[in-house]
Amino acid sequence: MPRLLSLSLSFSLHRFHRLVIFLHFLASQHKICSFPPPPKSSILLVEMFLRRKHSQKDGSDQRDSKVSELRTAIGPLSGRSAKYCTDACLRRYLEARNWNVDKAKKMLEETLKWRLTYKPEEIRWHEVAHEGETGKVSRANFHDHQGRTVLIMRPGMQNTKSAENNIRHLVYLLENAIMNLAEGQEQMSWLIDFTGFSLNTSIPIKVARDIVYILQGHYPERLAVAFLCNPPKIFEAFYKAIKYFLDPKTAQKVKFVYPKNKDSMELMKSYFDVEDLPGEFGGNGTLKYDHEEFSRLMAEDDVKTAKFWGIDDKPYHIANGSGHSAAEVAPEPAAAPIAQRVS
Repeated sequence: MPRLLSLSLSFSLHRFHRLVIFLHFLASQHKICSFPPPPKSSILLVEMFLRRKHSQKDGSDQRDSKVSELRTAIGPLSGRSAKYCTDACLRRYLEARNWNVDKAKKMLEETLKWRLTYKPEEIRWHEVAHEGETGKVSRANFHDHQGRTVLIMRPGMQNTKSAENNIRHLVYLLENAIMNLAEGQEQMSWLIDFTGFSLNTSIPIKVARDIVYILQGHYPERLAVAFLCNPPKIFEAFYKAIKYFLDPKTAQKVKFVYPKNKDSMELMKSYFDVEDLPGEFGGNGTLKYDHEEFSRLMAEDDVKTAKFWGIDDKPYHIANGSGHSAAEVAPEPAAAPIAQRVS
């Protein structure tokens, strides 16, 4: 409907422009009335509008053509690779490489190789749950104003030293966040709380570099914005080291915010409902991490993930807080199509 209205408006303005000029021509030829010429500003405004609409249409057509060109370039795919490479997926890789098909092809092929070996869609919560005991990374129970999934990160709650397990835990939650994106939504938002952050809880630079590589190389254009809330002075040196590995486009998405700063809070309000936003991020909401409850949610999502990818998973017993085995997580009824969410 918006496209139809836009086309109708474009046609109407174009027709009005031609009518005004035609009436002026008749008046000047037959001297039937002193019809004033159309203001130059009005003519320029109409012409600018028409040029912009044509430019947008041409740009959209060119990008559609690039998507088709990239699909042809990567050739036939099968299995999970075919399911992964939706049109929306190809657009993200093209966007990440400034719509250069050759560069996007190389990037996408590297991701497909990585997914074949790392198998992120096969990671299950019970394999990484120990990494999440403190809630250092979790999915929020609210969304931003655009309906995007929100990941909350608390580097001050770092509880393990294993680089591989830390990365595996983060990859699991990235895949989970993507699976929970609304239909047609491609990006997520991050809220990073630096309460308790110190050199003792910070991850090594090498691990941070590896995480940045995975995020930028295999999850392009998935991040909409990342809010770094109340980072201490000591983090500035750490961020400077990390920023060296960040793509400029990614770096622009990183926002430093401070709850007591008026401008910071106005920025946060432009992205989130203040009633949802937890107090540590300047909002009125509360969000206490419950590891047992979060584990149940993740186990339920694991069933959905396995179903989507066609993986024959066996139900996994979730241990409750006392360590006793709880009931199995049974598959839920089929939900709405989620093909666009995981690419």
